[in-house]
Amino acid sequence: MRPAYFIGAVMNALWTHFCAGLLAVGVMLPAAAAQPLISPAELAVLQEQPEVRVIDIRSPRDYEGGHIAGSVSAPYAEWRGPARDPGTLPPQDALVGLVRRLGVDAGTQAVIVSWGTDGLDTAGAARVYWTLKYLGLTQLSILNGGMVAWKAADLPLSLEPARIEPSAFIARPDTSIVATTEQVLSGVLASPGNGQARLVDARPPAFYRGAAKVPDVAVAGTIAGAVDVPYTKWFKPGTGAFVSVEQARTIVAAGPAATAAEETVTFCNTGHLAAADWFALSELLGQKNVRLYPESLVEWARDPALPMQDVPSRGQQILHKLKAVFG
Repeated sequence: MRPAYFIGAVMNALWTHFCAGLLAVGVMLPAAAAQPLISPAELAVLQEQPEVRVIDIRSPRDYEGGHIAGSVSAPYAEWRGPARDPGTLPPQDALVGLVRRLGVDAGTQAVIVSWGTDGLDTAGAARVYWTLKYLGLTQLSILNGGMVAWKAADLPLSLEPARIEPSAFIARPDTSIVATTEQVLSGVLASPGNGQARLVDARPPAFYRGAAKVPDVAVAGTIAGAVDVPYTKWFKPGTGAFVSVEQARTIVAAGPAATAAEETVTFCNTGHLAAADWFALSELLGQKNVRLYPESLVEWARDPALPMQDVPSRGQQILHKLKAVFG
C-alpha cells in the first residue's frame, strides 16, 4: 500500500470515528451554508428535513389553495410597516413573535417562497430574506421563481396546514445591513463620486429621472448623487426568477455600479424593490457593506431640506398631479 494512500485512509477513519462520537453525545456538526437561491428540485429534496422551514409569504387565500407540503403561512404584509410607512421595519418584538410562531431558530434553514410571477413579486421574498438576516438569522434561501417555478416543475401541492412547534428564537440584530435616514444624509453617504459610498436607486428609470412617482412619495426625483440600477435587471425576462451569478456579474460590469465603493445603499419608494438590488449585490455577488434603506423615498422626500436631484419644477409637479387625477 502506498504511504500517501495509507495515511489518507487512516485520517478518514479517524474523522469518521470522531464525528460518530460527537453525535453520540449530542453534539451537532455544523451544517453546510445555505445557498441564497435554490431551485424547486433542490427544495423538493430538502423540504422533509426537520431543520428546514419553508415560509410562504403569499396571501392566506393563496396558501389555502395549495402550498408546498410542510410550509408555513406568513403573508408579506406581516413583514411590513404601517400603511403610511410600509418600508419601516415592524417593531422588533412583533418580528420576533412572528419568527417564533413559524418555528424558526438560529439553526433553521428558512426558505422564502412567493408567487414568483415577476421581479416585483420576488422582490417581496428578498425583503423578507433581508428582514430575517437583520434579525440575526444566517441560514436563508429564496425559492428561485417561487410557486410559479414549483408548479412548472410539476411538483406536488398540499392543502394541509403545517403544524409547527414554536421556537424560542432570540433576535441578534445585524444593523450593518440597514441604512437610516441620518446615515444616508451623512457626508459619506450623501456625496457621490468620493469612492466611499454609493447610493443605488432600484426604481425604473422614469422614477429615477423624476418623470413619475407613486402617491406616497411627496415629490418626484431621487436622492442626490444616486445611480439608477432598476430591479428588473436582476430577473430573467418575463419571469420572477433571478439571473445566474455569472449573468449578475455581467450586469454589474456594464452598469453604474461597476466602480468600487466602500459602502453601497439601495433604496426605492418603500424598501421593496430595493431589496432585489440588495439581494443581488450582497447575497448573489457577495459584495461587502451593502445596506438597504427600508423607509426609502417615502420618508426621505417628506423633508424638503434633504437633498434630491431631478426634481420637477413646480409647474411640472402640478401637471403630474392633474394627470394623476384626470388620467
